[in-house]
Amino acid sequence: MRPNSSIKTLKQQYHTTTRPREVTFKSAPTLVKEFPSSPRTKPTRPTKMEESNQTFAQLVKSRHTTRAFLPDLVPMHLLDSALELARHSPSNSNTQPWRLTIVTGKAHQRLSTALLEVATTGAPNIPPLPQQFSHYRSELGKQVYGEGWGISRDDTEGRRKAVLRNWEFFGAPVVIIVCMDKDLEEADSLSVGMYLQTLLLALTEKGLASGCEVSVAGYKEVVRRELGIDERMNVICGVAVGWEDDGMRVNGVKSPREAVEFTTRWLSE
Repeated sequence: MRPNSSIKTLKQQYHTTTRPREVTFKSAPTLVKEFPSSPRTKPTRPTKMEESNQTFAQLVKSRHTTRAFLPDLVPMHLLDSALELARHSPSNSNTQPWRLTIVTGKAHQRLSTALLEVATTGAPNIPPLPQQFSHYRSELGKQVYGEGWGISRDDTEGRRKAVLRNWEFFGAPVVIIVCMDKDLEEADSLSVGMYLQTLLLALTEKGLASGCEVSVAGYKEVVRRELGIDERMNVICGVAVGWEDDGMRVNGVKSPREAVEFTTRWLSE
């Protein structure tokens, strides 16, 4: 099936199972009832002028991982527009290897419930990082749990519940599961990464918040089973999409970036 027809089929299914041009669902049981909010601003919706007024640099810098969403409806035309733009992303030999499953409504609730069930039977399975990179996750954890959620270092139960919110998709009403054929190679995963960046920036331009979640890759078989994803597809990550809850302090967490000098070498001879 050609990529365009795949998206068209998804859109047709989407329209027949939800309100016209809008998305809504009943939330899965929330494990974490309360987290600290801040009086920064009240949630607002961007106007069309605000959407189109950001420069590319502003879009890149303003995009961030959202960890607390509002349950408000997401107009379908905003998702349509972001997907339409993202399909123009570059790819190895024009393979366009990204395959998406957009999950809303009852399917969203079913997936979240199944993931929470397996994640609570033991230690949550989040794909590990190599030792030389593990300090990045530790440092981010201090920011998110400490500064963002206000959970003390010795509050083991509080941290466990906060981690489980990954599989509630932080309350986002739309989840995108991103896959790639298992027969493809590393170069093709780079193509998926370029597609994802384009998609995230397109969503940001529309005023929508997002957050990539590698956590779903810890339970690939559950995701395949609940969503009917073919066995030949490798589940890479999920993307939570919705309206950001500006009143939640965790959404103000800004993770640091390495300097260009740290990541880049210049050679002339």
